[in-house]
Amino acid sequence: MILVFLHLAIICPCIFLGAYLLLFPKATQLHRSLGKIYLSLMGITGIVTLFMPTQGELKLFNHFGPLHLLSGITLYAVPTAYRAAKNKNIAAHKSAMIQLYIGGIIIAGSWAILGEGRLLNELFFH
Repeated sequence: MILVFLHLAIICPCIFLGAYLLLFPKATQLHRSLGKIYLSLMGITGIVTLFMPTQGELKLFNHFGPLHLLSGITLYAVPTAYRAAKNKNIAAHKSAMIQLYIGGIIIAGSWAILGEGRLLNELFFH
């Protein structure tokens, strides 16, 4: 249960940081600074979620579930986005950041909130 709360504490600021980074001016010092914080938090949450066992019926090795695929995507997208920004490959950076936000926050968050029997589903709907 501690990992769940750790994950929530890390991901909640990412919801707002990621939205800000996607919607507001790019190539500023603020964007770069917030981007480093965002990528660090997303990388940490990608690692933390690997240690959280699935709550669903589909289990691989009695631990991993379909949602863990998004952990893998997150752990791929974080260094990809960082390298692309460092190499001034703006198109690749933008693509990785959008994938990270959609997969790592919107899809995973929706799954966590709407998934029957999940902690956030119980919190919001029961």
